[in-house]
Amino acid sequence: MAKALTARQKAILEFLRAETARRGFPPTLREIGAHFGLQSTGSVRDYLRALERKGHIHRRRHLSRGIVVRPAARVRRRQQPQAPSTRAIPILGNIAAGAPRLAIESPQDLLGVDPALFGGGELFALKVQGDSMRDAGIYEGDHVIVRRQPAADNGDIVVALLDDEATVKRFFHEGRRVRLQPENPDFKPIFLKPSQIELQLLGKVVGVLRKL
Repeated sequence: MAKALTARQKAILEFLRAETARRGFPPTLREIGAHFGLQSTGSVRDYLRALERKGHIHRRRHLSRGIVVRPAARVRRRQQPQAPSTRAIPILGNIAAGAPRLAIESPQDLLGVDPALFGGGELFALKVQGDSMRDAGIYEGDHVIVRRQPAADNGDIVVALLDDEATVKRFFHEGRRVRLQPENPDFKPIFLKPSQIELQLLGKVVGVLRKL
């Protein structure tokens, strides 16, 4: 059973829930600190450790946005049955298949495709800009279908968020660094270490749609 929270812990937990629901991903340590006037990221970490210890969140190490808020038991009990599938996938904007670009996640339209074709899960679509993934069969103007998930296996094609910039690349975890590999020899891989940049995986690419 989750332990009781202090007033500040409860406020931070509600902020995490609200930001994750609004943006589709959790805030960074700096964003949490700025919102609550905490000058040190160490203080933010202390609060997050307390929330994790009390069972309200789970943190994925080495990912700056690796905070997963556990659903409240009260919410789970009151949850209504899900409506039947609308057989559509929301388009949440564009994704760079080239140099990372500023990520703005905002529903723009729907793809009239049955989500069951892609194996289920929480799916969204992004329109590709650039040709760094050309040799993987992903071209500019295509829509990639993405299953939202915070982790990936080596070789998966992922949508990655670097600070506030997003890109689609093939993912490799190599010791203490991550390699984001393009599929076009005209582009260089991106090498990342935890201390260099804030990395979050938004999801795994599970399909590509193209107009002929």
